[in-house]
Amino acid sequence: MRGGQSLAEALESYLAEWSERTGITVETWALPATDVPSRVSSGVMATMREALSNVELHSRARTVSIAVTVGRSGLRMTVSDNGQGFPAAGAGRGIARMRAAFAEMGGTLSVNSVHGEGTTVTGVVPRRR
Repeated sequence: MRGGQSLAEALESYLAEWSERTGITVETWALPATDVPSRVSSGVMATMREALSNVELHSRARTVSIAVTVGRSGLRMTVSDNGQGFPAAGAGRGIARMRAAFAEMGGTLSVNSVHGEGTTVTGVVPRRR
């Protein structure tokens, strides 16, 4: 994050720049209303960049939907595109990097892709007790 910028602000500016550059529409459904620990913010931003890079390079999507929410149970990030999808065996290094970023934060990341319909990446970081 740039100095003093919240995760929501960092995501907003990044998503706007990315959409402008790629021509892919971003629908932002939710951004965190509360502060997020910097370790988690950094991991979410890194994962978001990787997920959107995959959308740009591989999906042929026209629209990507983003939701990042923080609740009592923790943080949830969803990136969903309407692209061509890919077979499960097609998961590459980018997905491994995203999983590793969420694992470092104590979370999990799943990727669900339906050929011809798109891909959804969902990451969850449980709140520490």
